[in-house]
Amino acid sequence: LKADLMLLMVALFWGGSYLMIKVALKEMGTFNLIALRFMMAFMIAYFVFFKRTRKVDRETMKYSLILGICLFSVYVTITYGVQYTTVSNAGFLAALAVIMIPIISVVFLKEKMEKKLIVSIFMAVVGIGLLTLNGGLTMSIGDILCIVCSFLYSLHIIFTSKFVKKVDTLNLGIFQLGVVGILSFVFTLIFETPTLPKSEAAWYSVIILSIFCTGVAFVIQTYAQKHTSSTHCGLIFSLEPVFAAVCAYVFIGEVLTAKGYVGAILLFISTIIAEFDVKALTKGQRKRTEEISEI
Repeated sequence: LKADLMLLMVALFWGGSYLMIKVALKEMGTFNLIALRFMMAFMIAYFVFFKRTRKVDRETMKYSLILGICLFSVYVTITYGVQYTTVSNAGFLAALAVIMIPIISVVFLKEKMEKKLIVSIFMAVVGIGLLTLNGGLTMSIGDILCIVCSFLYSLHIIFTSKFVKKVDTLNLGIFQLGVVGILSFVFTLIFETPTLPKSEAAWYSVIILSIFCTGVAFVIQTYAQKHTSSTHCGLIFSLEPVFAAVCAYVFIGEVLTAKGYVGAILLFISTIIAEFDVKALTKGQRKRTEEISEI
């Protein structure tokens, strides 16, 4: 439960990150922002936890490289995918990781899935659709890229769940940030012109993105996934568009449609169902009944 609550906080940070990104992108290119965001997060985390990071081993670096490449690929596919499809399509398709994670886990990793999670996943997909889709879902090159993004993000979550059992979780979470930062900087040099924010608002956005939405978020995610399943992680992260909608309402006055509110409620219910331990509750109730009978 503690691990899932930590992941819920991560989803909240990421939901709020869209506003910060919107402000920063007015003065910077996409890969430029990703590079600055991840390199700042890496440098801060590296020196804050210097006693641990200086002891990083080769195996941790290997797994960090895999996770970093995977995470960077997520950003590349969604960045280009959004350019060739609608925002609503992109939001829905990228969030399909919630259903891809359990499918990959069951088919390739032979993991068993509880019936309540099947119900939760179905409700989450319906909720995401109601919250993000504004029109009919059509298929274009942008949609295909968003689906690839969703698949890559599913792999990142599944790989993280596997790797955290083999190496130091803190170093794994920190060094993957450095990999993403370096790859993004290379892409900045190829496709954009490296620059720094010019206004205070942009600098504040970059700092918040770096510290909370990147450094804290990814380190917490890596640690928490050691204590919960990939499927639970995917379900909790499906709440990201809900938090994004809440932040948009609070800070810039954006209001959801009626079906959007229904979708948000379904997403919350799906997460609660996933966390609700029916067997433990039934067992506890049966035990109390037996105790009362003995009295």
